[in-house]
Amino acid sequence: MDEQVTEPTTPADSAERFELAQGAINPGAVATAFAPTHPGQVPPGFANQVPVVRVTDDITRHMLRDELVIVLMLSIAAAGINSLLSLLNSLTQHVSLSDQSATIIGSATPDRPWLDLTYQLVRIVLALVPVALVWHLLRRSGEGLRGIGFDLSRPGWDAIRGTVLAAVIGSSGLVLYLVAYRLGLSVRIAAVTAVDHWWTIPLILLTAAYNAVLEEVIVLGYFIRRLEQLGAKPWVAIASSAVLRGTYHLYQGFGGFIGNLIMGLLFGYLFKRWNRVMPMAFAHFLIDAVGFVGYLYLHGRWAILP
Repeated sequence: MDEQVTEPTTPADSAERFELAQGAINPGAVATAFAPTHPGQVPPGFANQVPVVRVTDDITRHMLRDELVIVLMLSIAAAGINSLLSLLNSLTQHVSLSDQSATIIGSATPDRPWLDLTYQLVRIVLALVPVALVWHLLRRSGEGLRGIGFDLSRPGWDAIRGTVLAAVIGSSGLVLYLVAYRLGLSVRIAAVTAVDHWWTIPLILLTAAYNAVLEEVIVLGYFIRRLEQLGAKPWVAIASSAVLRGTYHLYQGFGGFIGNLIMGLLFGYLFKRWNRVMPMAFAHFLIDAVGFVGYLYLHGRWAILP
């Protein structure tokens, strides 16, 4: 349901309208505005979707657009740019992609384990700062993380669906990676090269968790929600999110891009169906955790792995 906003006549009026549009003054009004007045307002195929209040005020629109750009450049978009440069570097080395490798979890100072662990923990904490920023911005707009379904209100429901998703995507993703690698379209992914210590497995699980939170909160819930509030159609928002997801995996080669593009389309569709990020975040955690731990123990022992 579109929110009708007249042009502000004074700076005070403009500020008040911005707060009203964001739900900061009266969050209850936003909850009412989100309720469709007739079934036709819910697009076909999204029966469980919470309709998005689109912003029509120019000042609010510009502020939301700038907010989105800043958040992305501090997190996922920056990773996407670096990933694209990494792919260009790989393609211009006159060596097949399959003869190159990419490490996801490595050791910073293998000869000093205590410092290595410190490096790893600091990296994770700093990477989660953009998530804290998104939490603040969503809370300020009256939505909060609950507004995108990142909460523990339905743990059983989320866990079951997340597990099924992880099984389907994880197995098909492994097949796609192996095929792309054999065709020379993907680098060899050395998932874990860190020196094995007592804290290696906890670090792997923590890394899997932070990957899931960072990507699903920002790329799935926040990005799609803000694009729709800025006027994008649901499928445009889903496709844009999927392309973004694929782009910051380009360092893995074309196979990583295609696999994550498909995963992004499926996750985006399910997010719009369920209006919840948690099932996809749980699935993402399981995929990474099983993949990282599996690589650590199966690499060199299972011939099928490069």
